[in-house]
Formats: sequence, C-alpha cells, structure tokens
Amino acid sequence: MRIGQAIDMHQLVENRELVLGGVKIKHEKGLLGHSDADVLLHAIAEAIIGALGLGDLGTHFPDTDERYKGISSMLLLAEVEKIMTNNNYEIGNIDSTILIEQPKLAPYKQQMEKNIADVLKCDVSKVNIKATRGEKLGFVGKGKGVVALAIVLLIERGNVKYVHI
Repeated sequence: MRIGQAIDMHQLVENRELVLGGVKIKHEKGLLGHSDADVLLHAIAEAIIGALGLGDLGTHFPDTDERYKGISSMLLLAEVEKIMTNNNYEIGNIDSTILIEQPKLAPYKQQMEKNIADVLKCDVSKVNIKATRGEKLGFVGKGKGVVALAIVLLIERGNVKYVHI
C-alpha cells in the first residue's frame, strides 16, 4: 500500500466558471488557473502522483505547456489514472476536503464523487468529499479563494487479500 496527500488552492475571480470535481457550479466567480483550475481534482491527482513517488502535478502537466491551457482537469485525472495503472496500483480510498465560503456544495458532492470514481475506475464508495466554510476567516472566509486537500490510499493490484470473518 502507498499513501499520498496533497493540497491545492486557487484564487476566485470574475469571468471564470467554477468547476469542482468535474461539476460546473453556479457562482458569480470561478477559479483562476492555466487549466479549468479544479482544485479538488488537482489535489486528488497530485496525491496519487505523490503516493507513487513520481513528483507533483506540475512535473507531469506544467502550466507553461499550452496543451494544458483551459483543459478539463477530468482529462488530467484520467492521465493520472493511466500512470497509476501502469505502475500496478489501484485506488484503496480517497478522502478529500474542500474549503469554500460560498456556494454550499452539498447538492453537488454526489455527482463529484461519481465523476471521480468513474475516471479512476473504482467504486464510488471509495471516494469521499467533505466541504467546509472559512467562517469569514482568511482568504477562504473572505471569498477570495478555494482550497482542496486530499489523502489517497493506493493498493498494489493483485496483492489484495480479503479475509472473511
């Protein structure tokens, strides 16, 4: 088994879509970034890359590369899934947290979990997303940005043993 953790954050700005977990969310601001700036998918992808000991997201998808300008982070996560599979690992589980003042994410979390599970080819029960507010504190609380944290457990394929009790 291997464990990876990551954090990502992006500034909220006008004239951008807010995309989290591959879901377009109605909001007056979106996240600034080279890609669609989906902080949740970036944190999860980087946690997987980290668990594999293969650097970070920027190493594999640099923001200086025009191929990734405006790209959906779902496509980046799909590429990370290929890297994970080629290294003979699969998802054990993912636990993630999004820090965002507004909007409330409860109506979107189930679709986000399904999107992530579909791309990573795992059961949706292995993907957990939590969201919390900044309570008016710091840049999150003042509505200036969004942060996502992720912890990922990878399991080597073929080495999973199930014990029936």
